[in-house]
Amino acid sequence: MGAMEGVESSSAEVEVMAKPTRRRYTAEYKLRILREAEALSGRGEIGVLLRREGLYSSNLTQWRKQRERGELEGLSRKRGPLPKGKNSLADKVKVLERENARLKARAERAEGLVELQKKVSEILGIELRRNGEKD
Repeated sequence: MGAMEGVESSSAEVEVMAKPTRRRYTAEYKLRILREAEALSGRGEIGVLLRREGLYSSNLTQWRKQRERGELEGLSRKRGPLPKGKNSLADKVKVLERENARLKARAERAEGLVELQKKVSEILGIELRRNGEKD
């Protein structure tokens, strides 16, 4: 018999336990649980609440302190920059800027046509009338 007798094959599956993740509670949840706990008056009712939610009494103690310091109100707001109100003047400015650019392009085309007419008249020897001149 060889040296490998009695040794299981190395391909046997090994169970790997998943790392537990820390529970995170929103400010709304904390405030809701605190309100529920404060509404209870009977003996053992807070224990029932804690078991139902999978919490410890230390959670309630910590959350009460956070509420007293005003930390829970600050957490209930969403993070990030505050949304800016819609500025109706900015919309009007954008529209007017677009129209201004369109009219400038049209005026440049018209000036180009006038210059072209002048060159053609010079080539053909035709005098152009100026505004206000009569025949």
